[in-house]
Amino acid sequence: MNGAIVVGGGVSGLTTAVLLAERGTDVRVWSRDDDARTASGISGGLCWPYRIEPQREALEWAVRSFRNFAWLAEQPALTGVRLVRGTLEGGAAGTVPPEWLSLIGSPPRTPIVDMLAYLPYLRGRLAAAGGTVERREVSSLAEAAAEAPVVIDCAGLGARELAGDARLRAVRGQIVVVENPGVEEWYLSSEAGAAETTYVLPQPYGLLLGGTADEDAEETAPDPALTRAIVERCARVHPAIAEARITEVRVGLRPYRPRVRLEAERLPGGALCVHNYGHGGAGVTVSWGCARRALSLLNAQ
Repeated sequence: MNGAIVVGGGVSGLTTAVLLAERGTDVRVWSRDDDARTASGISGGLCWPYRIEPQREALEWAVRSFRNFAWLAEQPALTGVRLVRGTLEGGAAGTVPPEWLSLIGSPPRTPIVDMLAYLPYLRGRLAAAGGTVERREVSSLAEAAAEAPVVIDCAGLGARELAGDARLRAVRGQIVVVENPGVEEWYLSSEAGAAETTYVLPQPYGLLLGGTADEDAEETAPDPALTRAIVERCARVHPAIAEARITEVRVGLRPYRPRVRLEAERLPGGALCVHNYGHGGAGVTVSWGCARRALSLLNAQ
């Protein structure tokens, strides 16, 4: 393998690029957006296998990733990863396999990732291994294949056009950041398939409140009515949230697919392409497991 281009600079693309570069591959990442505008940068960062299929494989990827995040949490100031205790209520515990609940323990303790610290950490780790990140708009996978014999497609929702994948759908999510009134543990309440969840995630920059999951909605402007509803739901859990100052409202589009696409194919011209996208609401959660699976696909060719 003389070199590889990873298309997509979110958590899936950067993680895959890091593993490739640390194994000695000359890697370039092509990213259309900066960190804050990727779906990864907008996400809440709670490691949880949410809205991802197939569930059995997703659990395996999540467990592999959990081990990486637990190690990264030993240096939270550097990585942005912390292991934090929390509370599950409602049907949340019933929406994931019991193996995951066993892994995170009781009371549950799972990684929370500050994505605006973690993505720069990954880029720094990539650079240390000799890889590079380029801001570049990509019109086709063939464009990348013209410059490298290996292409890793981590384009997220962009794979609808780049890979011609009509099965990829947007699931809109809106979250609210407020000044933290003293909350130290996360809280999650959700029901399977529900368009609304209630979660409270303490991050270094504030308290992150959520959330929504609107299928096939692609409007990225914040909805003030949703902001009010999110704050009201979370204030029922922690009343002090009702008076907390809102500092930011984020909207992101989760790249959902009925089945995560992790497979290899030959592009016209002979370049090898490995697809790694469609992780729904669990891109961070399965990032290391999926990246390792992508590398195993490369090695099998």
